[in-house]
Amino acid sequence: MVIKLKLTTWLLPAAILLLLSGCSEEETEVEKEVGDTIEVTQQPELEEETEEVESAEEVVEEPVTEIQYEINEANWTIKPIGDANPKAVLLTIDDAPDKYALEMAKLLKELDAPAIFFVNGHFIDSEEEKANLKEIFDLGFEIGNHTQTHANLKNSSEEQQQEEILNVNETVESVIGEKPKFFRAPFGVNTDFSKSLVEQEDMVLMNWTYGYDWEKQYMEATSLADIMVNTEYLVDGANLLMHDREWTLAALPQIVDGLRAKGYELIDPHAIKVKE
Repeated sequence: MVIKLKLTTWLLPAAILLLLSGCSEEETEVEKEVGDTIEVTQQPELEEETEEVESAEEVVEEPVTEIQYEINEANWTIKPIGDANPKAVLLTIDDAPDKYALEMAKLLKELDAPAIFFVNGHFIDSEEEKANLKEIFDLGFEIGNHTQTHANLKNSSEEQQQEEILNVNETVESVIGEKPKFFRAPFGVNTDFSKSLVEQEDMVLMNWTYGYDWEKQYMEATSLADIMVNTEYLVDGANLLMHDREWTLAALPQIVDGLRAKGYELIDPHAIKVKE
């Protein structure tokens, strides 16, 4: 009887300890399950918040410029649509981006002076030249097609004309993500074929009203600025032709200031009617 009592006395505490140990393990498992449940239920909420932010970002759109002008093919001036300001002129830069176009673009940006840069394909062959073109575009300037090699289209076969025009479109699109909307033929010389091709490519044909920076007496900033602002050909809607030249770069501030002093607004090319 004494032995049995001792065994019973030892077994009872042991059983209690085992029971308490089991309860502790069950509580631990419950805590783990509750913790796992919290993690699972919180994750979808984070994903939903992320999706909401992404959706909000996608809704943001860039403002669209109102169409206020169109090209007058009778004399290549820019004529107003509706109640747009008629006392306005357009700045254009040809033979870009050769040596000075990027500097010209940066300067025009500082002057808040919009313009079209008409590019030649042989100036956007290298990666550096393409980077310059992209930077001009990213500054907000319109990019136009001025043919691959600045060839006289009248002296070119139809196949050559096609290469001159389409090669530039393809290269420009690969660099800036869109084709040129405007086309200007070298020397202002178009053919029936080039006109038809420009139409097929949904580009607007453009020549100019006046320009002087290729003439010897105007290859200097002061004389060039003076003639560009005071020529008899400066009229409402005038289409001003300039080139990627050092003296033209130097003359830009005087030209822009001189035009504004005479009350002329500078037309934003994005406000000119183009092909749909």
